[in-house]
Amino acid sequence: MPQIEGCETFRVAMPRGRRPESILVRLTGADGAVGWGEVAVPEEAAGAGPAWADIAERMAPALIGLDWDRPEDVSAVADLGTSGAAAAVDTACWDLWCRGRGEPLAHALGGTRTSIVTAARISPDAMLDTVVGRVNRAIGAGHTRVTVEIRPGWDVEPIREIRAAYPALALVVDGRHGYTESSAHLDALAALDGYGVTAVERPFDADDLAAHARLQGRVDAAVAPDIGDRDTLEAAIDLGAGRALNLRPARFGGLTAARSAHDRAYAAGWEVWCTGAGAFGIGQAAAVALASMPGVTLPSEVTDPAGGPVFVTPPVRSSGGVVGVPLTQPGLGHVIDEDAIVRLAREHHRLPA
Repeated sequence: MPQIEGCETFRVAMPRGRRPESILVRLTGADGAVGWGEVAVPEEAAGAGPAWADIAERMAPALIGLDWDRPEDVSAVADLGTSGAAAAVDTACWDLWCRGRGEPLAHALGGTRTSIVTAARISPDAMLDTVVGRVNRAIGAGHTRVTVEIRPGWDVEPIREIRAAYPALALVVDGRHGYTESSAHLDALAALDGYGVTAVERPFDADDLAAHARLQGRVDAAVAPDIGDRDTLEAAIDLGAGRALNLRPARFGGLTAARSAHDRAYAAGWEVWCTGAGAFGIGQAAAVALASMPGVTLPSEVTDPAGGPVFVTPPVRSSGGVVGVPLTQPGLGHVIDEDAIVRLAREHHRLPA
């Protein structure tokens, strides 16, 4: 494998300074091939947060001149870690490697699908009619599954209304770590079983696998703990702390660790779906490649919102509830609008300078 000769990091905001922001990583090989990765900057972060410094000051210098044969080698040799910043670098390594070989990323990861069935996400709203209307728009766009974000006091009633309107819709609820094992909270989570919920994602603190195991023993829905590394996944399987995994490359520190987690969850018989993150299409493109793997059994949240600017061609967007896996071009399979990225960059770091 040609050595990595350059690493550029861009902190990029949407046009007119609107949120969200992303940090984009561009690696250049000695043969001229390039690879891209993306990490979303949290809404609450001041500036680019620690991810920017971690890539520019620690990871990028470790990559320049590094000897590596496969992308799996990089994370361990360069000690990337499991942060979202590491995920951007790891994805860029995979993209660079695949483009140099002329191989689609999905095939390199072991993907077998030519298209991905898509899902949508719905955030809480005080007006139930508004939530049901948003679900209706998601269904109209072809999505066959909807994840509804819930919180204590806003859980059973909205799910009841959605289920009454759409009896056959696949529903996942995301507690976003907001629940405890109080009687009221547990009763509400258990009541969701009556509405045919497929999975209950992130109900408790990520570290409390025992609470997840107790909930899994009480409900028919698959519990999906917030898991971001292989050791935690192993512990969750051993404890019976769930039966589903939302595979977020940014949560696992990249495609290398996410693929390993997919393989383990698949072997354990868990349900799996993927979620992409980022405003510029690169994070979603990587999630599409990951979602092409055979163990991804549920519709995935991998598409860009329609109507916004396009930074990758073709855009990562659903058509009739399906997004195609790009298999005719190498790497991520998309052309990156580098001119737009340079134009919108608030910060730019290049190594070597």
